[in-house]
Amino acid sequence: MTGPTGWAGEALELLLGRVAETAAQVGSRFPLYADPGDGRWTTTGRGAWTGGFWAGLLWLRARHTGAAADRSAASAATARLAAWTEADTATRGLVLWYGTALAAEDDGAAALRERAARTALACWDPGLGLVPWGAALGGPRLRARADAVPGLVPLVACAGPEGRTAAAAHLHRHLDLCLCGGGPGRPRPAWRWDEACGRWAAETEPAPGWARGEAWLLLAVADGLLRADGGTPWRPDRLAAAAERLLHQGEFLDGPPVPPAEAGDPGGFRDTSAAAIAAVALLKLARLSGAGRAAAYAARAEAVLHHLVDVHLTRPGGARPAGMLLDGCYEARSGTAVRHELVWGDFFLALGLAALLGRVDLTRV
Repeated sequence: MTGPTGWAGEALELLLGRVAETAAQVGSRFPLYADPGDGRWTTTGRGAWTGGFWAGLLWLRARHTGAAADRSAASAATARLAAWTEADTATRGLVLWYGTALAAEDDGAAALRERAARTALACWDPGLGLVPWGAALGGPRLRARADAVPGLVPLVACAGPEGRTAAAAHLHRHLDLCLCGGGPGRPRPAWRWDEACGRWAAETEPAPGWARGEAWLLLAVADGLLRADGGTPWRPDRLAAAAERLLHQGEFLDGPPVPPAEAGDPGGFRDTSAAAIAAVALLKLARLSGAGRAAAYAARAEAVLHHLVDVHLTRPGGARPAGMLLDGCYEARSGTAVRHELVWGDFFLALGLAALLGRVDLTRV
């Protein structure tokens, strides 16, 4: 494979061109997923759990163009996420970390991130050892899910020494449950606290083998390792072992570039968003490992990103817009957006490409 400058630069241009087109289409709303046939977006008013990825894409575009108007649009989208600081959901990490982390020298974004970190820390339950999933998205409040960890680990860690302790505890409690609670098989991504019995009980959905859940956990472990400079409370040896287990079980190093959305249905839908998330996690792990492992992680990440660009990214000249990362699977069981462009898939592909090109420091995102 040739160096990434040519193909990665071209692909990033396509993705950021798609961002401009999406911005014109959605206005002050937030894109969620787009139809693979015509590129029309299904949107939300407040952003749901994905709003931060739209703001993050706008910040990537602003960095790329340097245009004041693009920076203003990114800042405005980030400001519209402010209500999520008070929402009772651990997914505020996805919203408010990725929506602010790329906003260099933006005072409003920095203030929002600081406020979100303090509010999330206030929700940490020392008895349970985590920030509960919360009730804002429906269902029981006292739950633990794989998608409650990415974003929240670096966000809470921003809140000083107490925040770093809570962030590490949150990560390790989820590893206790998702990796260890279900035995030696694939990670169990969802748990509920049974107050009557005083113990955690595994939920049936999402089921073990949920590719995006495994990619979320791998990303969170990589973020924990990036912050494990002093050892305790991060327990870097345990995090390194967790990364190896996730890489092996999820086949992120030697499996197909785009994994099945559900391992139990290998002939079913695949999920390019899980592949993009895992590629970014691998690039982060490459910064932390010895030379041999670092080279293997970086090479696999580049190969996955190249595959996504080569096979799943739309090009100019067709009936649909250019720059769409197709074949993302929002929810396989319900049949929701199973071959679609997903806003978080676009974000992680763009982030990975920008990192390959040396335009983003992944230790800060």
